[in-house]
Amino acid sequence: MENKEELKLNHLDHVAIRVKNIDISSQWYSNVLGLKKVQTDKWGAYPIFMLAGKTGVAIFPHLNTYKPNNKSPYKHIDHFAFNVDNENFKKAKHKLDVLGIVYDFQDHFYFHSIYIKDPDDHTVELTTRIGNTGDFYNLSE
Repeated sequence: MENKEELKLNHLDHVAIRVKNIDISSQWYSNVLGLKKVQTDKWGAYPIFMLAGKTGVAIFPHLNTYKPNNKSPYKHIDHFAFNVDNENFKKAKHKLDVLGIVYDFQDHFYFHSIYIKDPDDHTVELTTRIGNTGDFYNLSE
């Protein structure tokens, strides 16, 4: 039975991460990935958003220095990914090489991905579609 009021998500808004040094992390996300720093006085010092359009990373201080309003003292994520087109995927590889940042390239059949570590050891993925990805996106239909 089809649900006429099915929820439709627009895009990944942000991933919240905890870091040891907010300045070092925000500079890394700006310098390495080209994300734009957004901070609002309405929220105070935290979080600092690092955005690519409407998607990004919300940076919070490590739990030893900041107590959030949620009840979970620690949450772990495996990795988070930013999508880039094929041209920018090549540019990213070149930039990482120039910066001397080690990355792990993986071929996922429908996608190519690069995995890197941020200053707090979070795994960040840059992924690009290759070939016909229609089969991948239609797998759940």
